[in-house]
Amino acid sequence: MTNLIPMTIRGAEKLREELKELKTIQRPRIILAISTAREHGDLKENAEYHAAREEQSFCEGRIQEIEKKLSQAQIIDISTISNHGRVVFGSTVTVINIKTKEKFTYQIVGDDEADFKKNLISINSPMARGLIGKEVGMIATIRTPGGDIDYNIFNVDY
Repeated sequence: MTNLIPMTIRGAEKLREELKELKTIQRPRIILAISTAREHGDLKENAEYHAAREEQSFCEGRIQEIEKKLSQAQIIDISTISNHGRVVFGSTVTVINIKTKEKFTYQIVGDDEADFKKNLISINSPMARGLIGKEVGMIATIRTPGGDIDYNIFNVDY
């Protein structure tokens, strides 16, 4: 049995766009570069050829990786889930650090969508794992390298 990869609609769409770019723009450009480099003669000492082949290998590997992820994706539309104040995949959570009183807001997303600068945290991050299943008003203790940090779950939006 294959493990499903949780993904938001936005995350799946982003991967589909990257896949389309790789297949329709990057792949043909690389094939042309290989063909052009071949015309320059001896392939053993042809740096352009070797660079293009390496780029082709990376491109094809990324295409396979994206296709696999999309085939195993469990796309979750958070807007179809009724909000009961429980932290679930895709929800946006506002927490308050109990010690410092700092307020943080994060959306819990799939690994490929995670971008801490945009407050998008991976479902597999320690913070998300500590928040999943908790409800508004509960305390989540997050284990960090610097020690445990307690957060009050202030708000949950779907």
